[in-house]
Amino acid sequence: MAAVPPKLSADVRLVLGDEELLVARAVSEAIAAVREIEPDAEVSQYAAGELVPGEMAEMTSPSLFGGRRVLVVRSAQDAKKDLAAALLAYVRDPDPDVSLVITHAGGAKGKALADGLKNAGARVIPASKITKHRERVDFVRAEVRRLGGKCAEDAAEALIAAVGNDLRELVAACSQLVADTGGTIGAETVARYYKGRAEVSGFTVADAAMVGDLPAALEALRWALHVGVDPVPIADALADGVRTVARVASAGRGNAYQLASALGMPAWKIERAQRQSRGWSADALVDAMRVAADCNAAVKGGSDDRGYALERAVFAIAAARNGGAAR
Repeated sequence: MAAVPPKLSADVRLVLGDEELLVARAVSEAIAAVREIEPDAEVSQYAAGELVPGEMAEMTSPSLFGGRRVLVVRSAQDAKKDLAAALLAYVRDPDPDVSLVITHAGGAKGKALADGLKNAGARVIPASKITKHRERVDFVRAEVRRLGGKCAEDAAEALIAAVGNDLRELVAACSQLVADTGGTIGAETVARYYKGRAEVSGFTVADAAMVGDLPAALEALRWALHVGVDPVPIADALADGVRTVARVASAGRGNAYQLASALGMPAWKIERAQRQSRGWSADALVDAMRVAADCNAAVKGGSDDRGYALERAVFAIAAARNGGAAR
């Protein structure tokens, strides 16, 4: 007799806030939690402003094929009155085989629905924009802990000063530092990797190179090296930029939120890569990946002039994007 998968308790999550990265992460984590138990669980995503109550009933009715499902209703603040009532009615008596994730931007619009969902027992996951410096420091330290590392408070302060306030760049910087250092991050580690102006980072260089903007990429690279930014994170950012565009391009066209689970990356990163992938051919991406790999090897020990290795890679990646040979 086939094993019967364990029952989930009713799972209703309200992702409350308008910070895109945090919203995307909360949705991805909800999907991952279900697929950890049932890898083939069906995932369906809807925009609240386009749904009607009848569709809500159809979405939440038992599946003919059984199995767990994840339903994601986005932008619940746009839900019409009848749909809001249907959502509240469902949350009071949810199906244990359905994980319902509702995103709501917060604020005055649709506040009655958000309050009703909370009162009905939905699990609230905060996703508000981080605007205070103290909150940003706490976010960086929590992100490093999430990745299995440790980050001192002065190191978090230094990272924010070096990288800036953009959460996506802070998340990427935390990930890179944990990977490169073994997880223990102090202020001296951040100074070694990210010394220089906040707005000059490897991501600035990589973003310009990936869209073929050679003058902007070279300007950012030369200034970063001039003020002392370590070449290693710049080389890592170039490699990550090329890899991400290649993965997203190979996945084909599609909604970033639906691709997020399959690719294992947040929707905002997929959307950025989709924009950057315009103009890239498969052969050009292969060339760029080779260039990025050679650059990483040179910067991390094989070259006497790491700045020259980076500059040569930027020229080659931009040339590949613009139809030239990446040599």
